[in-house]
Amino acid sequence: MAGPGTTDQETILQHPDFELYDNVGLTSEQVAATHFGASTEQDLLRWARRDAETFLAEHPLPAEPVLDLDAYTVALAAATTPAELSAVTQHLLDAVRPALAGVSQLFDDIARRDDRYRRAKPGTPPDLLKKAASHIWSSLYRAYEADLLALRAEYDPPPAPSPKDAPRLPPAPPAPPSAGPAPGR
Repeated sequence: MAGPGTTDQETILQHPDFELYDNVGLTSEQVAATHFGASTEQDLLRWARRDAETFLAEHPLPAEPVLDLDAYTVALAAATTPAELSAVTQHLLDAVRPALAGVSQLFDDIARRDDRYRRAKPGTPPDLLKKAASHIWSSLYRAYEADLLALRAEYDPPPAPSPKDAPRLPPAPPAPPSAGPAPGR
């Protein structure tokens, strides 16, 4: 029962076993990750950045977009853990994203010049330029996705199936009833 001056609801909310379900400020990815007991992309990237701090101190990568790949090549050769490989991948993606975004936008602008894309047939230059612009973003996303898969395998592997969860074959059907003795010859 509630104490003096408190309601039953206030007492329930103060109980240590009661957790208020509150999704305010959470993304759909965070809500889903909580529901399934998985990690979010941001969790994986944050853990990898944390674990690669020493590596990045020894192999500094450019903070500003630079198309000189020497620092990335040296860091890649020294990387030995998924976190270190992720650090190289994420820095490289961050470095090339602005330049590739510009290239993609230019391809798109060229394809749309004089409203050519609207009349473009498959396989024509405007159509191919639009596809090239789209493939630039697809390539960046695939590299990002590959990095996340490697981090998930390292930091958040799926649970090993327990013997009770292993797929089993259903029991064999019962033998048909005997129709009696077989006729002799």
